[in-house]
Amino acid sequence: MARRPRSTSTDLALVAAFAALVAVAAILPAISVAGPVPITLQTLAVLLCGAVLGARRGFLAVLLYIVVGAAGLPVFSGGAGGLGVLAGPSAGYLIGFPLAAAMCGFIVERLPRRLGATSIPAVFVAGLLSSALFIHTCGMAGLVLRADMTWAQAFDTDKIFWIGDVLKNVLMALVATAVHRAFPTLLHRQLAAAPRGAGAQQTHVGA
Repeated sequence: MARRPRSTSTDLALVAAFAALVAVAAILPAISVAGPVPITLQTLAVLLCGAVLGARRGFLAVLLYIVVGAAGLPVFSGGAGGLGVLAGPSAGYLIGFPLAAAMCGFIVERLPRRLGATSIPAVFVAGLLSSALFIHTCGMAGLVLRADMTWAQAFDTDKIFWIGDVLKNVLMALVATAVHRAFPTLLHRQLAAAPRGAGAQQTHVGA
């Protein structure tokens, strides 16, 4: 059975809506901690973009958020906006956001059929791994480059976010799996097409 083309307008609407979600999470009151980077709900929203929309649309949603903020709209943490934020100590975290969303979506799209996007533990691990690999690593690199810290100091600053990150990924997994149970065709994975004339059909999994 041939796959129906996904509506481009639907994709654009989802990307825009989730970019707005990241912006809302960013401008909600932050928790100030020791160091130049506050604790916000951005990580939750960023990884939710990937887990719900998949790699491509999740990446584009978070990238749109960053582009809008860099253009001057006050959508970054604390209501900040403009290119100056990308030169500040939190720049590494911002750069890591779209990469983490893409990786989280990539993993969720490829979960085994028996797990799928409705498995809370699997989605949680996808989010936590993506966050550790990109958000924390890029964030520490940004602190080293922009806040004049050593890697040891950057590590000490970043580790403050770990417990909160675990809790936010638990919540992200709960929300993402609930969305996929309600909308099982939101993610589509196209398997390799069968050779023409072989009488085989393409198989698609709604994760």
